[in-house]
Amino acid sequence: MISRVRKFRDHSKIQQIDMYMRGALYACPWLFIVIEGLALLGLAAGPDRRGLGLGAALLVVAIVQATAGVGLLRRALDRYLGRETVLRARLVLSFVLLAVALCLLALIATRGSKELAQSVSTMLMGLAMTPLGALCLIVRKRVYWGLCAAGSLVALVPFAVAGLPVPTLVGMVFGGLFLTGWVLLIARVSGWMLSIMLEVDAAREVQARLAVAEERLRFSRDMHDVLGRNLAAIALKSELAVQLARRGSEAAVDQMAEAQRIAQESQRELREVVRGYREADLHTELAGARGILTAAGIECRIDARAADDLSPAVQSTLAWVVREATTNVLRHSDAGRCALRLRWAEGRAVLTVENDGVRAAATRGGGSGLAGLRERLAVLGGTLAYEHGGNGTFLLTARVPVDSGTGAGSAPPDHDAVALVPERTDA
Repeated sequence: MISRVRKFRDHSKIQQIDMYMRGALYACPWLFIVIEGLALLGLAAGPDRRGLGLGAALLVVAIVQATAGVGLLRRALDRYLGRETVLRARLVLSFVLLAVALCLLALIATRGSKELAQSVSTMLMGLAMTPLGALCLIVRKRVYWGLCAAGSLVALVPFAVAGLPVPTLVGMVFGGLFLTGWVLLIARVSGWMLSIMLEVDAAREVQARLAVAEERLRFSRDMHDVLGRNLAAIALKSELAVQLARRGSEAAVDQMAEAQRIAQESQRELREVVRGYREADLHTELAGARGILTAAGIECRIDARAADDLSPAVQSTLAWVVREATTNVLRHSDAGRCALRLRWAEGRAVLTVENDGVRAAATRGGGSGLAGLRERLAVLGGTLAYEHGGNGTFLLTARVPVDSGTGAGSAPPDHDAVALVPERTDA
């Protein structure tokens, strides 16, 4: 049991919700079976035992229906969520079992005691849950209501043959319509809520990918703006120098010197672009973290009043920590809240990032993201640590000496840092 609980916690929140909703739907028919089974045991212990054999047969049919219904409801939910699956044979079997149960219930109403008939009638809700729940998930609601209205009339046949009075039959029609609405409310709404949650989870993944694409486009735009004009000028100057050299003109040397000057200027501008790209502004990253986390539905609290007193190098390095930590929260957690706090402690700037949505399966081992942050912090004499709380929290702590040199820390470690969001990070 404990291992199953741990396995459940290893899944993401959306997977946990999926398992919970499916489990509740599968367990619903069993609830009525257990209640009516206990009622049958109570009647069996009493003096009036008429029709107990039929009641026991109905209980067996209900157990078979609930057992086979697990696979049927699972396939129906998959069909509702857009996954290809086959369930025709299981659906036909489930309706056949429901018809058998109605016949047994009609016999119990005429041959059994009144107490037994009242007891086992509630079991009909559990028996109908499986076929009607699967039906409402695979057809339109109007079709479902039409089929159920016709089915309610057909279901009266065994009771009419058994000789039940007309008022009772009319009451059973309204009871059948209530039952179909109750099943629709449970099964269809569960599938609808699950589909919305899956769409939200997919939107979060798309948002992270769009952040990567947006930053790559910005970088490519900057590279084009800086190098496009200069490379065109170098090509023109070189072509002109070639033509002048063929004519024996000394002006070719001037043109080559000009081309060399433009090339050197381009090299300097390229270094500035790369440096500006690899440097990060702490205030900008904090504002961006708040915006993107809030947009993803994560409550974000930020306390960074100590940021203004830090040197540019420390701010730049901590900005990378904020960027990486925010990326990890979006891509590798199911957080509902995230708190970022920057403070001074014993001559060090301490940045903590805590979220409550850690995925246990995603935190095993180390990734390049946190390793890259350690290298950045090590340049300034800083450290990086993380820990997992017992209640599913993840705490990332970065410490940097506040008196670090202004020139350190701006250059990144020697690994790919072209994208805003790295390809592989830790949770």
